[in-house]
Amino acid sequence: MDLHAVRTVVAVADSGQFREAAALLSITQQAVSKRIAALEKDLGVRLFDRTARGARLTIDGQAFLPHARELLRAEERAAASVRPGSRALRVDVIGRRLAPADLVRDFHRAYPDTALDVVTLFDADAALAAVRSGTIDASFRAVTAPARQLPDGIEAVRVHDEPVQLVTGPAHPLADARAVTPGGLAGHRIWMPGIVTGTEWAAYYDDLAAAFGFTIEVTGPDFGTEPLLDTIADSPRIATLVGAWTRFAWPAEHDLRRVPLHHPTPVYPHSLIWHRDNPHPALAALRDHLRGRYTAPAAQPGERGDEVWAPEWAE
Repeated sequence: MDLHAVRTVVAVADSGQFREAAALLSITQQAVSKRIAALEKDLGVRLFDRTARGARLTIDGQAFLPHARELLRAEERAAASVRPGSRALRVDVIGRRLAPADLVRDFHRAYPDTALDVVTLFDADAALAAVRSGTIDASFRAVTAPARQLPDGIEAVRVHDEPVQLVTGPAHPLADARAVTPGGLAGHRIWMPGIVTGTEWAAYYDDLAAAFGFTIEVTGPDFGTEPLLDTIADSPRIATLVGAWTRFAWPAEHDLRRVPLHHPTPVYPHSLIWHRDNPHPALAALRDHLRGRYTAPAAQPGERGDEVWAPEWAE
């Protein structure tokens, strides 16, 4: 339906005059008549009776008017949903149970009046493309490329270092350990079927395993987190790796264990990515909020302050 014609119907109904509607819409009176006539032809009914005193809605016109107003409200809502400065800040997170989602929730608690639209794209390449095109305003990702190799206009800053933990079932040999060194994972089956070759999280875990001499298995279909945890709960041999901020809920009878990794503590480097020309007013607030809260992980008891591991590409 031609929304220009719909807007014209509303203007004529409100003013009662084709001439006044024309002035309101900054078009000619002839253009008003043509729009109304075209819409009436399209609908197959008359919307107005023309009289010497102006224009009066017919029965069909009265039935159509409230829907016409709703169409114009829907048009405004649609435009506002994508209009910079009025639409919600659109932020990509790697997963809704992972640390970046918590960072966004923390920002929303600090700025409750800021409208947010949280989305989840597949990987860093998709996120970079969306930030570059402006379809999203910011993304939380591990950035594997040096800053100088990012697409033109794209900026990234490290905002959160998340310690990595081991998750085991109660019968696993490491289940009761207070902590495990990354090198101590050698010889144990670490299963992560959700790793996808070519993604930033695959790059991270490939480097982690290579640095400390253990192997991560990615074989088998990825049925999601719950089936993975079911398998680990029943296994005396299989474990997996997760971020310390990853939110899991499992049945009490699973008795799963989260075991910290120390000496050194591996951290997953989350960065905020944005386009320097993005005008959204809430983007600067998000960046300032994160900048004020970033701290590198503190050394654990018995560790030196430099005993934190991240890949060489993490800036």
